[in-house]
Amino acid sequence: MSLDRTQLPATLYTADQSRALDRTAIDEFGIPGFKLMQRAGHATFVVMLERWPQMRSVTLLCGGGNNGGDGFVMASLAVQKGLSVQVLYLGGADFAARLRGEALEAWNAMTAQGIGAQAYEPGMALSGDVIVDAMLGTGLGGDVRGLAKQAIEQVNRSGKPIIAVDIPSGLCSDSGAVLGAAVVADCTVTFIGVKQGLLTHEAVDHVGQLYFDDLKLPDEVYEQIPVSAFRTSQEDVRELLPARARSAHKGHNGHVLIIGGDQGMGGAALMAAEAAARSGAGLISLATRPEHVAAALVRMPEVMCRGVTSAGHLDALLQRADIVVIGPGLGQGAWGQQMLQKALETEKPLVIDADGLNLICRWGLASKRRDNWILTPHPGEAGRLLDESVAQLQENRFGSVERLQRACGGVVVLKGAGSLVSDGDALYLCNKGNPGMAAGGMGDVLSGIIGALWAQGLEAVDAARIGVYLHASAADRVAALQGERGLVATDLVGMLPAIINDK
Repeated sequence: MSLDRTQLPATLYTADQSRALDRTAIDEFGIPGFKLMQRAGHATFVVMLERWPQMRSVTLLCGGGNNGGDGFVMASLAVQKGLSVQVLYLGGADFAARLRGEALEAWNAMTAQGIGAQAYEPGMALSGDVIVDAMLGTGLGGDVRGLAKQAIEQVNRSGKPIIAVDIPSGLCSDSGAVLGAAVVADCTVTFIGVKQGLLTHEAVDHVGQLYFDDLKLPDEVYEQIPVSAFRTSQEDVRELLPARARSAHKGHNGHVLIIGGDQGMGGAALMAAEAAARSGAGLISLATRPEHVAAALVRMPEVMCRGVTSAGHLDALLQRADIVVIGPGLGQGAWGQQMLQKALETEKPLVIDADGLNLICRWGLASKRRDNWILTPHPGEAGRLLDESVAQLQENRFGSVERLQRACGGVVVLKGAGSLVSDGDALYLCNKGNPGMAAGGMGDVLSGIIGALWAQGLEAVDAARIGVYLHASAADRVAALQGERGLVATDLVGMLPAIINDK
């Protein structure tokens, strides 16, 4: 494994799958559990020293499971390094007597070095320069309560740097939901398999910088345990968008038709068209309200813009198109309804976003499965498609996107922090993106990117997941240059060629 622990693998796991990896390494490959615990403690200790090289003291809050055992290993390493150590455990006077397995071994090794520990009490001083969260691991079955919740809240109020062992305490490793209360860490070091919940939903506000260490498990261990999801990366872009043939021409790169831009919303469809052009589509047509044509030609003369007033005007445009993107600025009035109905009557592959999705919900068409469409809802739209509240949907985004795909068919993109893509066979997550993307027009740009990639010959699921990745990566590059606040959707468009061409 690379010594760069910020490089995350492509595979993601549930908590149960991660435990199965751990058990397989111990039972079938003869790696002692305590050896794995020592490696985990060492990996976290190394990251802590790299992050805060001037630290002179550390406070370790430890639970009674293996997460706490990792903390005991870290305490031993800290003393050997000459740091002042405060070890606090969550439990009563019989805490040590209740320890089992590797956690007990780590406790005994720590106390054998003369390192003392004391029971945590709410409000007591946390004396370390850095706080290590080794309280709760991946086995939480409900909301955090009592002493653990008080400890989490005090740690979060401390104002001190926090490093979480494997997962911030109180966070659900499968869904990324906060279970009552959760540590807000500056960084998290996770082991063996990246837990899928660390990269989505509320986790993005709690994990901080994520580091990974496989604890030197052999590849054969991973071959025996199924994967829950895959993380899209720049390597996927390189593989799926190789250099074009020198003899390529525009006809090889697909024709995208964008339909949208009702009165007062012409910019949405134009942003989708511009994003499609910058994402490499050979030809782009835009069907919009006639009053928007002049502005569109000024903004993007490369786009073939046609003013349409009725569905019949779409016939010739639909015939020539390879991919149809409908929804940006479509509106839910009579004009938008005509446009969507006409698009749905064709057998053309469709990317449906925004008001296209809202009309589908109104018409009760979500259950009309279609294999050749890509739906791109945000949580509110997804909730309407599933007839669920946003809160219900967000409780388990992984399950929600799979339910939505089963109901609607095709490919579904569930947007949000840690956007998810499902085609019914595999699940993909994008851990790029930033809060600056919480602005109007972002979805319009995304739909144009996805349509362009699909038109260039990518499979639907690959067009969706690579499109999500390019969109988020462009936003990250803009944010790196100018900051997150004030980022607008059109800022992303100019960055797309550099991301696509790996520049």
